[in-house]
Amino acid sequence: MALRVLIADDHALLRQGVRQVLELEDDIEVVGEAAGGHQAIDLQRSLRPDVVILDISMPDLNGVEAAAAIKRHDPDVGIVILTIHSDDPYVFAAVQAGVAAYVLKDVRPELLVRAVREAAAGRSYLNPSVAHQLMREYARLATGGGRTPMAELTGRETEVLSLVAAGMTNSQIARTLFISEKTVKNHLSRVFEKLGVSDRTNAALLAVRHGLSSPRVRQGSYVP
Repeated sequence: MALRVLIADDHALLRQGVRQVLELEDDIEVVGEAAGGHQAIDLQRSLRPDVVILDISMPDLNGVEAAAAIKRHDPDVGIVILTIHSDDPYVFAAVQAGVAAYVLKDVRPELLVRAVREAAAGRSYLNPSVAHQLMREYARLATGGGRTPMAELTGRETEVLSLVAAGMTNSQIARTLFISEKTVKNHLSRVFEKLGVSDRTNAALLAVRHGLSSPRVRQGSYVP
């Protein structure tokens, strides 16, 4: 029986190229294409593919978020991230989301095919440069590799970052923590500076990478 694959990327030309590579294989069938993360989730539920290939940078919902949602619905589906991003935060966030394979878009066609087959079999496959990054980071952590930037955050800054990772806007964070939006912005500025990032997305990805769980939130209050 052929492996059923769904491809999600907001660039039609890229989707077409991936389809052509995969359909050269007798045992792989591309059953659908999605142009965004939400569409990928919907098609995964209706088409039930064995493997979903996701880009990270999609306009409506990024590939890591889509992967997490798909795995919650179907833990057995194989997820392959196909992206230009080799940055540590993206890699660790993808692993946290349950991704089986992480490959870069300059990968050789035969290695993409291998990644799909490994993911379908429930095994992991990492682009060589990505594997090196993971090994380096785990070695650093295993040897107590020093104080991390996350450890430099104050308690309040950690709370704000947790709510950013939960997808809240500045106004929602302000209402939840009973502070002003200006104070939220000030906290975020310090968080970005300490973490060495320039935007909310990368700050949230770093939070996931370091195991910072999203706080439980109910209307108008923060529950530690």
